Formats: sequence, C-alpha cells, structure tokens
Amino acid sequence: MPPARTEGKRAAPDAEAAEVNLAFEDNRLASLVFGHYDQNLAKLERRLGIAAIANGNLVTIKGPPEACEHARLVLENLYQRVRTGHAVTLGDVDGAIQEGALQGTLFPKDADAGRIAFEQIGTRRKGPVRARNAAQDHYLRTLKRHELVFAEGPAGTGKTWLAVGYAVLLLEQGAVERLILSRPAVEAGERLGFLPGDMREKVDPYLRPIFDALNDFMDPRMLERGMQTGMIEVAPLAFMRGRTLSNACVLLDEAQNATSIQMKMFLTRLGEGSRMIVTGDPTQTDLPPGQKSGLAEAIQLLAGVEGVGHVKFKEGDVVRHDLVRRIVGAYESAHRTQDEKARR
Repeated sequence: MPPARTEGKRAAPDAEAAEVNLAFEDNRLASLVFGHYDQNLAKLERRLGIAAIANGNLVTIKGPPEACEHARLVLENLYQRVRTGHAVTLGDVDGAIQEGALQGTLFPKDADAGRIAFEQIGTRRKGPVRARNAAQDHYLRTLKRHELVFAEGPAGTGKTWLAVGYAVLLLEQGAVERLILSRPAVEAGERLGFLPGDMREKVDPYLRPIFDALNDFMDPRMLERGMQTGMIEVAPLAFMRGRTLSNACVLLDEAQNATSIQMKMFLTRLGEGSRMIVTGDPTQTDLPPGQKSGLAEAIQLLAGVEGVGHVKFKEGDVVRHDLVRRIVGAYESAHRTQDEKARR
C-alpha cells in the first residue's frame, strides 16, 4: 500500500501552476514529516519555490508542475523514513530534496515502482544511515568499490562521520579485524611526550571528533572494550611510522595537515586485506607557509591509479546546517575574488 494517496492533481488558474493533494495514512507520522510547527514544509517551500499547506494528515502543494512533483517525491520519501522509526531533521529534508531530484530525472513522474534510493550504511547502534545528497551517495559507493579512497571538501559535508560509520560497518561484518583512526597532531608535532597523562589523554584534544563519531555508531561498552583490546586504535599520525597495517580499516582525518613525507609514510602502511580512507580540506591547511599539503599532492599523483577512489565535496554538499553552507560559500567567494585579483 502506498504511504500517501494523491487525492488530486489539477491545473491551477495560472497555466504555469499546478496543485497536488497528498493524504497520509497516519496522522502522527504525517506530523513528524511536516516537522515542528511545519518547519520541514517551510524548508521545502523555500528550496523548491512552492506553497505547502498542511491540515491534519493532508498536505496541499501548489506551484510549478515540476516543483510540485518534486515536493511530492520528497514528502513520500520522508514518510517512508518515519515509518521505519527514524526521525526527520532539516538535514534529512535537504537530502530528500536532492534524492527526489535524482529520482525525477531518471524515472517518469508516475512510475512509483523501482525508484532508486541513495546508498546507505548501517551499524548495530545507529541503524540505517542514508546519504543525504548525491555527493554522499557517490562517496558511499566509492568506499564500497575501492581499497583506498580520498575524500576532500569543506567542513560539514559528512566526510569523516560517514567514513567512521563505514569503518565500524566493516568491523561488525568481519570484513576487517581492526579499526585504526588517525589525525596529524600539527600543533603538538613530536612533542606529545611533554603533555601530561597517558597516550589517550595526550592526544584526546586532537582526536575528539573521531571519538564523537565512534560514539554515534558504536555502543559505548563495545567501544571501550575495543579500545582496551586494541581492536580499535585512535592515534596521531606520527605513531603510524614503521607499521604494516593488515586486515584493518585505516582512516586518516584532517589529512591536509600531513606533509608530503608523512602522507607517503601513511599510504605505504597499507597491508593485505586492509582498506584506507583519507579525508581533509586542502584549503584549510595548518602547515607552515610554503609547505605543501601531502593530501593535495597524493590526490594529484594517484589520480587514475587502479584501486584508488576520489570524491570531492563542494560548498553545496554541506549538510551540517544551512548557516554553515552559507559561511563556507562566503569564504569560498572571498578566496575566488582574491585569486582573481592576484592573477591580474
């Protein structure tokens, strides 16, 4: 049975406009789709240029025909999500809008069966996590196809979070025996020994984002047990030297802060049965002036090498918050202006 019934679709007085009426089966689930004070519908209106009016389990969509059809796909996808017990956030609305655009491009408007869906991963604690946009969909598909994947792009695109989720999935499936998660500790350099505490306490400030992602995808007791047994290892990049990492999923985050020498050292740690994921934003390096980022160099040198995947996120792929997307856009616009002035 379809999640929603299309009550009617007729031309509005304006020849350029249309109207679609959707009736969802469950009032409570419909309210979750519409959002608190209909905030999800308001976002849909802003993004698609339509009007969406809710009344109980009914919603009326008015606007250009293609935009109305797009909005219908979005609402039906969101309803399917809440039916499976998942919450709907404003970020999920963004993802559903992009997924609906892809569906509408590849399938006839009235073909409800067999529609594509963005790629997803799932762990025991988190459950299914679906890509929110085409870039994340490409990222997850690339992770599943390649042994080494580079993911570059601005903050807030989900590069690290999805990489950790995929790594946990591989561990739970038995595809790998260990997780090794690392970041360059640029500020500390090789002076970690001067900091108080044991190794975990020394590097915690630098690796906290990875711990946060692990806590999202793993039960705290399993995570703690994995850390104690060495099945899960979180360490600064400097501690990777001289090791061969076999049967492991190895993640290097904030890789733009790795030097060329460090990057070569890290990439050559890859052992039999292992996967490697390298994430970062080449525009946000903290390396000393004049020192080339190992991430940018590695992406260039390994382009086209068999077994190596590359995903590039852009400003429009930011899913953390609408304001973050606008902030990133403002900085990128300013940098482009500076570059144009420098070339003149």
